[in-house]
Amino acid sequence: MLKGFKDFIMKGNVLDLAVAVIIGAAFTTVVNALVNSVLMPFISGLVGSPNFDSFAAVTFNGNQIQFGVLLTAVVNFLLVAAAVYFVIVLPMNKMIERRNRRLGITPEETADPQVMLLTEIRDALTSQPPNGTAHAESGPKH
Repeated sequence: MLKGFKDFIMKGNVLDLAVAVIIGAAFTTVVNALVNSVLMPFISGLVGSPNFDSFAAVTFNGNQIQFGVLLTAVVNFLLVAAAVYFVIVLPMNKMIERRNRRLGITPEETADPQVMLLTEIRDALTSQPPNGTAHAESGPKH
């Protein structure tokens, strides 16, 4: 029983996942600092408020409906996504591309499996005789 647990824990994907979670948690502070200390003050300077919580607030049967809170959450999500893309993903892709060029590695064109399947179906259909010619002679006559 303990050997099975040890084997499970020592699998590469479990360790990779653990490292990814730890690095992700540590990097969260960097992304939050960028969003909260750079991007949100910039937006606040443009719009006049760091959030949109009071925007489009409506009272309905004594209940406060705050569309602005949703708008603030959407803007924060888009800012975090943009920060991650432009600060991590884009530079990393460029770095990998430069490394691959330097090493002479060319990306292989991999076809979409669905496109390959549709191409096979099309080829199989075009290799069959036209509809009605092969089966018309063997069918009942009216």
